[in-house]
Amino acid sequence: MELIEVQGRPPENQEPVVLIIGKMDGVHLGHQSLLKEAEKLARPEDKVAVYGFSDHPKWVLRGEESFKYGLSTLEDKLARLERFGVDRYYHVHFTKEYAKTSPDEFVLEHLNRMNIQHVIVGEDFRFGKGRGSDAEGLAELCREIGAGVSIVPGVMLHDSKVSSTDIRTHVSNGRMEAAQAMLGRPYEVTGFVEKGEQLGRTLGYPTLNVGGIDDYIKAKPGVYLGLVKLVQDSPEYYYTLISAGYRPTVNGDSYKVEAYLLDFSGDLYDRKVTVQFLRHLRDEENFDGVDALVTQMQKDEQKARRILGLPE
Repeated sequence: MELIEVQGRPPENQEPVVLIIGKMDGVHLGHQSLLKEAEKLARPEDKVAVYGFSDHPKWVLRGEESFKYGLSTLEDKLARLERFGVDRYYHVHFTKEYAKTSPDEFVLEHLNRMNIQHVIVGEDFRFGKGRGSDAEGLAELCREIGAGVSIVPGVMLHDSKVSSTDIRTHVSNGRMEAAQAMLGRPYEVTGFVEKGEQLGRTLGYPTLNVGGIDDYIKAKPGVYLGLVKLVQDSPEYYYTLISAGYRPTVNGDSYKVEAYLLDFSGDLYDRKVTVQFLRHLRDEENFDGVDALVTQMQKDEQKARRILGLPE
């Protein structure tokens, strides 16, 4: 996929483009409906492109800490969008200065440079300074540059629209089944196995310490049933118990994600792995010593094996 960094106005383009506008955080079921609409509309000569923003406006403009993090990194997003047939991604750097762009300027001076044949947005789309215009306003302005606009209804799940905000809330509260239903896949983080304190090994539960995941929304501290995918040419998957949190029993001082792979032995240091969260098993606890912690870990493993139908 072609990645184009945009600071201010996008570069001029001669190839005809079908453009989806949105941050696409998580590429959830609602985003997937936009991608399917693009697939239907695009002609063989068209480039399917996404015009996505680097940072959430609530983080850039209001400093709301929770919106600093995402359901996916840019690398994750590009990989998923490519699987949905996207040819090009415009990575638009959203800044306080960019937020001053008026609706007219956005369409007539930015989009007009891109040879757009059709624009696709969700029905709740708003744009321009102070979120000053909406999808209907976009359609009106795009007529001036000869581009059609499709306004795609939201995807409904149990009487609510699927949204990145709701998914973020589910992840932060440990509701991984609900997050998975909206994403169309498990919530996951991708990082590299790094050396930790190796305490789990001494307790009989060697874990992978997953580093490089600071940009993701943090799952609620607790123990989860999940999967670990070893990222390589032919991916391998292993059932795992995931410990996410601050490890109060051993005086941990920072949030970590550790994974204990069931029925696996081997050295995975420095390997790239994806950890998928399937089900919350229990909240993080502060046990009265490591013996009590090990007893609970044994119970966690037994419960996981029963759920999965694995021999105990």
